[in-house]
Amino acid sequence: MFVRGIRGATTVENNEENEILAATTEMLNHIIAENGIVPDEIASVFVTVTTDLTATFPARAIRAMEGWELVPLMCSLEVPVIGSLPLCIRLMVMVNTEKKQDEIVHIYLKEAMRLRPDLSKLTKS
Repeated sequence: MFVRGIRGATTVENNEENEILAATTEMLNHIIAENGIVPDEIASVFVTVTTDLTATFPARAIRAMEGWELVPLMCSLEVPVIGSLPLCIRLMVMVNTEKKQDEIVHIYLKEAMRLRPDLSKLTKS
């Protein structure tokens, strides 16, 4: 068994609590569905946001999901690089799996698809 990182990123249109929580839930649900994972397989989740997102912690959305109460979560700020994508939420889901690196499906939604167009298999939502 290996520990693999699954990347995810999405954007919101506004710095609003409900929008941040909904976008985080949507992204994580895509990660779960595309990779066939369950909370018990998760080692940890690292969550980052750009400095313009201050309305809530995205980890609140994850903590509220059934079965995710015991998953270790950590939030942090992205490095504020000039010209970087604004209003962005990113996840690094560390999962215990038998999958090979090239079998992992990374999820990039909305404007975050620009970050990794080579890995963006889903359409804008």
